[in-house]
Amino acid sequence: MTTPTMCDSLMIDRIRRSLGTETVGAHIYLFTAVGSTNAVLRDLARGGAVEGTVVMADGQTAGRGRAGRPWFSPPGVNLYVSTLLRPAIAPSAVPVFAFIASLALTDALAAESVKAAIKWPNDVVVDGRKIGGSLIEYAVCGSRLDYVILGTGVNLNVGADDLRAALSEEAEGATTLRAATGRDIDRNVFAARLLTEIERWYATYSAGGPGAILSAWRTRDVLRGRKITVGDGARAFAAQACGIDDDGCLLVEVAGRRDRVLSGAIRLAE
Repeated sequence: MTTPTMCDSLMIDRIRRSLGTETVGAHIYLFTAVGSTNAVLRDLARGGAVEGTVVMADGQTAGRGRAGRPWFSPPGVNLYVSTLLRPAIAPSAVPVFAFIASLALTDALAAESVKAAIKWPNDVVVDGRKIGGSLIEYAVCGSRLDYVILGTGVNLNVGADDLRAALSEEAEGATTLRAATGRDIDRNVFAARLLTEIERWYATYSAGGPGAILSAWRTRDVLRGRKITVGDGARAFAAQACGIDDDGCLLVEVAGRRDRVLSGAIRLAE
């Protein structure tokens, strides 16, 4: 198993040295281990935590991805971070707003000279293999959006043997930033970069609206034009991905008919 050293430790003061934000990360909570950073931040949000509050953990014991799937969260090697935002948008606008999480992660990876793409709705892939993703949560008060939590997990320094032990055959579809770059990654610097990019894309949304986010996201879409399988088990069906619509839904073509996919497992068929 990969063993972290002291120089690998997440430290708030070291994160702040590289942080280029005004709001995101103004308040950072760093834990040795939690069930999930989203759950901790959810409680803080309900208690009135201010926009930009961040929860990080060295490890998670109950990390979750989309559809409640477990997220492999070993201590000391990766990054698990949740960011609280309180945008003045309608609840219906959340799916597109949430794309800022995957855009921020691809840009943070680009700063490490790694080209990444996005697999709808929020998986980030390098050479077709998943390196990270985001779990989005939000709350509504009456007809008003109260908050959005952008929870992001990214594989940084976890070893290939650890991935195989934890994910079995699914490890073939996963990768790490260390594997992509051939060197150890400074988790504090990467955490600061990711938070900086989240604030930058938040500002882009605020200035340019959903159109600016959709335009950028579409240039990083790894599915468009490719054959995919939608859903699991007996209800799965083959389709061709046709991009996303202005609501952030996946567009697919099935037997000459175009449909919208709101949620569900998506796998490349080729």
